[in-house]
Amino acid sequence: MKTIRLELARSREFPDGSASHGYILRAPLTADGHLDVETWRKERDLCAVRRFWGAEEEQRGTLIHTAGRRWAFSYVPGDDSDDEPIFRLDSHVFRAGEYISITEHDGIERTFRIASVT
Repeated sequence: MKTIRLELARSREFPDGSASHGYILRAPLTADGHLDVETWRKERDLCAVRRFWGAEEEQRGTLIHTAGRRWAFSYVPGDDSDDEPIFRLDSHVFRAGEYISITEHDGIERTFRIASVT
């Protein structure tokens, strides 16, 4: 299992990005930095996410794989209205400095920089 820190990348709202807006994800990775789907299937209960967004209350959830073959962060089990789909998660390389796009539950797709993988 790895701990992956995602921080908001540059945007209109945050021209310099923001280290106080993002996610901490716990997920299994392969040696080359891809999501290890087989280990996720066995250990999905350990694959947690924490969303931090400035002064807002933190949200805690899990990494899920939906019937539509999408990866997402989910905060309320069984309620897909809060799910946050992750663009091409299964093909991403999790390495510091890379970028990943997440459609947050407000419907806005935001880009996050992978700040660290430990």
